[in-house]
Amino acid sequence: MKVILFAMLFIASTGCKPKTIQQDKSVAVKQEKVEKKPAAVQKDLQNYETAYFASGCFWCVEAIFESVKGVAEVHSGYSGGFEKNPTYEEVAYGRTHHAEAVEVYYDPEVISFTELVQVFFGSHDPTSLNRQGPDRGAQYRSIAFYKDKEQKNIIKKYIETLEASEVYGRPIVTQVVKFNKFYKAEDYHQDYEKRNPNNSYIRNVSIPRLNRFKENFKSYLKEESH
Repeated sequence: MKVILFAMLFIASTGCKPKTIQQDKSVAVKQEKVEKKPAAVQKDLQNYETAYFASGCFWCVEAIFESVKGVAEVHSGYSGGFEKNPTYEEVAYGRTHHAEAVEVYYDPEVISFTELVQVFFGSHDPTSLNRQGPDRGAQYRSIAFYKDKEQKNIIKKYIETLEASEVYGRPIVTQVVKFNKFYKAEDYHQDYEKRNPNNSYIRNVSIPRLNRFKENFKSYLKEESH
């Protein structure tokens, strides 16, 4: 297996801006007015594989993975805990063991799980414990989920390679966790970056983080993402 090293580190300034519950509730009211896609034009995702990652604010992570070729769809949600049907308020206040996570639907004939793992590690700081940028708490921890032994080995070996090469200069604290359950987040969180291009957080935090990722992963991007 050929492992590609991306020797770049997203520092704290590229992290997600802290989000208050009051702010997000106001956004939710606005998002209720957004029309959903007709069922006829929604993507059929049954023929795609899924992968799951957590690396801070899911608004940022969703936008990053959606820019990657071979990725058909990305959902923001919650995973890594044991509570059933968690809400954003519960997760954001640290009342659950879940982390903000994403569900990635991808075509393995276009992009491999190994390459998705590379995207994951190259788009956030995996040495930051329970924090990405100014967002603090276990709900923002770094997690690479695996569904079988092969995926677990891919993640573990890639971490070993990164640490042996001292890519980050500090120990990687990413959790490698057996995938159990993903709970899709509330509708107003989905495609948040696309729906809210003029939001101050999106302009000042999400878009700069996305652009830095694109600069380092040009060969991984969809044509429309260049």
